[in-house]
Amino acid sequence: MPLLEKLLRSKAVIWTLLVLPGLWPFWPLLVTRNPTTGADPLKFLLHHFGFVACVLLAVVLALTPLRVLWPQSKPALALNRHRRLVGVASFAYALLHLVAHVLHEGGTDPARVAAIFGTALGKPFQLVGLITFTILLVLTLTSPHAALRRLGGRRWKNLHRLAYLAAALAAYHQIYARKLFPVQVLWIFVPLALLEAARIIRQRAMAK
Repeated sequence: MPLLEKLLRSKAVIWTLLVLPGLWPFWPLLVTRNPTTGADPLKFLLHHFGFVACVLLAVVLALTPLRVLWPQSKPALALNRHRRLVGVASFAYALLHLVAHVLHEGGTDPARVAAIFGTALGKPFQLVGLITFTILLVLTLTSPHAALRRLGGRRWKNLHRLAYLAAALAAYHQIYARKLFPVQVLWIFVPLALLEAARIIRQRAMAK
């Protein structure tokens, strides 16, 4: 088995790749006004976790087009073994993003935390963020094989197509919250859109 395929099939390797983006930003927090985090380290983490959640969401959605476009590619097939793990990791970073937002805006005061969610209803980008988070939560809760058996294959598949809606909403949330430069959003989601378009074209051509 080629080394690359062996590495990509390894859960330990994938776990490491998924966990590292969540660990590396913490070291600057030990340094006051570090240029990496600026004067507001918590806000830095808020943006960083949102960015990683978007990247992983795009990655997990890109795995199926890669498998369809290159069905004989051993790396593509190896990566598809970890779709569920990458999807759950995207939700985990979205949860960290939400927690960082709550702590940044309201701290630990229950009244202020409640006010944050009330305020979100009047801010479209925050409301969209909460909807995106809810979709990822539902997809994570229904990701185990037991949920697949209970829902049935067709209903489970239709439900998990909401991941595409989550990606579109996440892009909107990131752009209008100005947490990322729009060009970074394009880097994340345009390649996904191109892969999906190529997948649809290939599948329609094969169906003829």
